[in-house]
Amino acid sequence: MEAYCVKCKQKREIESPNAEFNALGTPVTRGKCPVCNTSLYRIGETPAHAGLERPKRLHAKPRSGKLVIVESPAKAKTVGRFLGKDYTVRASVGHVRDLLRSELSVDVENNFLPKYRVPNEKRPVVKELKALAKEAAEIYLATDPDREGEAIAWHLLEAAQIEPKLSRRVVFHEITDHAINEAFSQPREINMDLVDAQQARRILDRLVGYSISPVLWEKVRSRLSAGRVQSVALRLIVEREREIEVFVPVEYWSIHAELTPEGKKTSYMTKLAKIDEVDPDLGNKEVVDGYLADIEASPFAVTRIKKSERRRKPSAPFITSTLQQEASRRLGYTARRTMMIAQQLYEGLEVGEGGATGLITYMRTDSTNVAEVAQEEARSFIQQTYGAGFLPEKPPQYKTRAVSAQEAHEAIRPTSVLRQPEKIKEFLSSEQSKLYQLIWQRFVASQMESAVYDTISVEVTATGKDHQYLFRASGSTIKFPGFLIVYEETVDEDLKTEETENVRIPAGLVEGQAQHLKRLIPEQHFTQPPPRYTEASLVQVLEEYGIGRPSTYAPILSTIQQRGYVLREAKRLSPTETGILVNDLVVEHFPDIVDLNFTAGMEAHLDQVAAGKEDWHKVLADFYTTFEPQVKRAQAEMPVTKTEPEKIGRACPNCGHDLVIRWGRYGKFISCSNFPACRHTEALLEKIGVTCPKDDGDVVLRKTRKGRIFFACSNYPNCDFTSWKRPLPVPCPKCGGWMVVANKREAQCMVCEESVLIEELGVPIPD
Repeated sequence: MEAYCVKCKQKREIESPNAEFNALGTPVTRGKCPVCNTSLYRIGETPAHAGLERPKRLHAKPRSGKLVIVESPAKAKTVGRFLGKDYTVRASVGHVRDLLRSELSVDVENNFLPKYRVPNEKRPVVKELKALAKEAAEIYLATDPDREGEAIAWHLLEAAQIEPKLSRRVVFHEITDHAINEAFSQPREINMDLVDAQQARRILDRLVGYSISPVLWEKVRSRLSAGRVQSVALRLIVEREREIEVFVPVEYWSIHAELTPEGKKTSYMTKLAKIDEVDPDLGNKEVVDGYLADIEASPFAVTRIKKSERRRKPSAPFITSTLQQEASRRLGYTARRTMMIAQQLYEGLEVGEGGATGLITYMRTDSTNVAEVAQEEARSFIQQTYGAGFLPEKPPQYKTRAVSAQEAHEAIRPTSVLRQPEKIKEFLSSEQSKLYQLIWQRFVASQMESAVYDTISVEVTATGKDHQYLFRASGSTIKFPGFLIVYEETVDEDLKTEETENVRIPAGLVEGQAQHLKRLIPEQHFTQPPPRYTEASLVQVLEEYGIGRPSTYAPILSTIQQRGYVLREAKRLSPTETGILVNDLVVEHFPDIVDLNFTAGMEAHLDQVAAGKEDWHKVLADFYTTFEPQVKRAQAEMPVTKTEPEKIGRACPNCGHDLVIRWGRYGKFISCSNFPACRHTEALLEKIGVTCPKDDGDVVLRKTRKGRIFFACSNYPNCDFTSWKRPLPVPCPKCGGWMVVANKREAQCMVCEESVLIEELGVPIPD
């Protein structure tokens, strides 16, 4: 029997004594390739790689027209605008096939063969695409330019039974007229190496999730789950929390001296840096007091002045991780929210140009490369807007941190710098406008000249009776703003130290000049524990370790929060009791899964698969050989730690049994202990420590169906008190009315409308 190998792309002869034949005389039985053990397909079958002609039907309707398939309706609208009436553009609305949810869907005994299925909700979409594909003479698969987009294109071929000889893969990193025309002029075949890398990642995650989760259900509690990369992120958060818990503050002191140069009135601040040419050891007040009197009686004189010039280069244009970090620091956006808005900007919006327009390049990338045409446009804009002095001699080049097969394209930038944020602001929502402005400013600044600072460092020596004391001060002033005229990257608040202080040093200081002591300022300090991760700092750590890829950062962060393993409060991530429990069990029984180096190494293997240098079956086999024994050992050795549900002290209104707290898919809820005989449930409402102004009931946090938070009385429907703004547990200092959070710093009285700073009310600022 003659068949076709997907992997080798060759015809193979296999024995098939029991082969059945359809009406066209074509064998329908499949076999395995004797060379690579991949499934063989019969001639005329229509999976994506068959590459063999289907038997022609008599009186077949002639094909005509060009069909283009993208992922989203918004993208379809924008792409259709540039292609014109000769093309029919349709959206697949994301993935059209996936592994079955009800089972593992991976045949571990048969070379990890996945079992895909078209979900019920996608069948109408696939049916329409299949019908359109049968009539089209040319079919273009224009899904996103990364591994996931490549996999979606492959699944479209399979699900919609698109004939390979009619299909063409087109890739563009921005939705503009030039980019689309160039992409459609250079179509290619589907890159199976990228597809295999994406398949391998999906199967790896399925093997881990569907193997560990049942063990947790049996030993601990139902609804628990563990993921491959998410478990690593959870481990980082739990370990940071434990570092904070065991941290013991250590006391230390600093001494500042405010000095006035002889003959001048302007003073400046210096800091004690050395005592007898040794770093000072100021561990307690007694030690500090022993030096203060000697310093106060000492003459001060300038012993060294160093002036220099410092150049500060602009930051590289955004990649996925840096965009998420900066949007978190500057705008307060979660990674998920940032990527959702960026997707809208990429797919296209109406900005007064006669149709939807793509505003930024593709937002899932780890490359800082910039197209020459974009650089030239930016340089022309900078010269005309800011002047030739702000333009570097050559376009700057930035080193890409990671080199991977799937994201080796451009940085995130505006599709045209001429589309300035203020010109299109009226067409965008507030959050779209803010993120677009951030991307635009970062890109323009990245193409500009460095900023130049004049720096000065002063050393002042105090010669005491017992010791010699060295005080230092440094300051800088901007000599030439360069890129700072457009944009300056924010500094992570966890990295800010007093060393970043910029002292304004009086002009005219000379070496040997006497300085008069105005005052000494001894200050007590305590070492601080490492800060909890923010989404921005966690993404940065994941990227540094090589864990995850641009398309996975946001899902990682949202998953561990949705599962109830991590809480985000005041931008900080802290583990819940459940998160700590799951982490400890996974660390003990599946150490490889949460090992940072192991996970980073697996990402490197997937990159090698994407580059065509490794076989994905072997990568999975090597992983599973170690993983399977760990699962069996955990099933046998993991202790049963199931606990009885917590009673809340009320009886079920339906049957009288105790009400208890249970865990569900979306977190905790109240249920009858007589379940399943009684199915009464209630929402578990979160109290915020405020009493209702109407009936003194507890004010609780609630959510609308769309997830918007509001506050209401727990005695609803008997009490109808509600508020979109968070009430505070203190009365108005003017009239005694109830106060709500007005903005990040201010509270407002809902009776007299008096505004006051929250910190003045003596309550912590809520998230």
